[in-house]
Amino acid sequence: MLPNSKADGHQTVVKRVSRKHEDHGHGGAWKVAFADFCLALLCLFLVMWLLASRNSERMEVVLKSAGATLVDEGNGLNNTMAAGSRGSMIERYPVPAHGEVKMTGKGRESSSTESDSQDPMAKRAYESAADLQALARMIERASAEEGLASNLRSAVTPQGLRLMLHDTDARGMFERGSAVPSERFKALLRKLGPLFAKVQNQLLIVGHTDASQYNDKGPGAFSNWALSSHRAMAARFHLMEGGMPEHSVLQVSGMADSALLDPEHPLAAMNRRIELMVLTSRQAATITAMFSAPRQSIGAGAGLEVESPEALQDLRRALKPAAMN
Repeated sequence: MLPNSKADGHQTVVKRVSRKHEDHGHGGAWKVAFADFCLALLCLFLVMWLLASRNSERMEVVLKSAGATLVDEGNGLNNTMAAGSRGSMIERYPVPAHGEVKMTGKGRESSSTESDSQDPMAKRAYESAADLQALARMIERASAEEGLASNLRSAVTPQGLRLMLHDTDARGMFERGSAVPSERFKALLRKLGPLFAKVQNQLLIVGHTDASQYNDKGPGAFSNWALSSHRAMAARFHLMEGGMPEHSVLQVSGMADSALLDPEHPLAAMNRRIELMVLTSRQAATITAMFSAPRQSIGAGAGLEVESPEALQDLRRALKPAAMN
């Protein structure tokens, strides 16, 4: 009621109208709540992405080298090739061009012989036993620089230079049950890439496992055959990342536990290994002829060269200290 309402003889009524129910729920509070929800959802996606990106290098190696992912389940692994990729696929390192020699803080990596320094693009064929021994010494030096001297065994055979990069009780080349290489082994493979880029000889890359078996032994289950093949492909991948050209590899295969280095101890660490066989030109031509279109009948004298008993005995003596560790 206004102050002058009695003087005029009329009563004036002032009605206060409350507007709090007139918006029918369309006020600004819901906008704040919705913004909070969107922010929380964004944080959730960010956390999930960060968790997945931690394993991006693993996923990248397995997917690029073997076309499958490896997922822990119980005491073994399942092949999830059909399940699609998981995790971030962000590149964490540049891919060098084939034949490129990387530079490090210690200077240019020693990946060429004295004669190669005059012509950086020169390639050399290693055919004789002396040449192969010189190549073995270069690889041994690279292995020692990465702290893997005890993980390398080498032997010159009639087929070429046999390099065995095996596990020890102290250090493994791969994570157990996985095709993901250790940091040191990955660094060694990438250091060997420029060296093999200057070698005319072709390589065989063979993966081996110990005799440990997976719980699931069904036909479609993941097995040592798949694991050894994936590891061989991972080794090829990192050699090429280091600069090795694709045509340097003649064959990549997995042999599971069918060729144990220490058959008396089938679970020994040294049985888990990657072998790099630097083939002589004659041996590479023989293997290529085995799988190419037949051009002539195979004579009585045809076949692969075999190691002499003396060479086999020398190889056994070279491997005996590792078997005793």
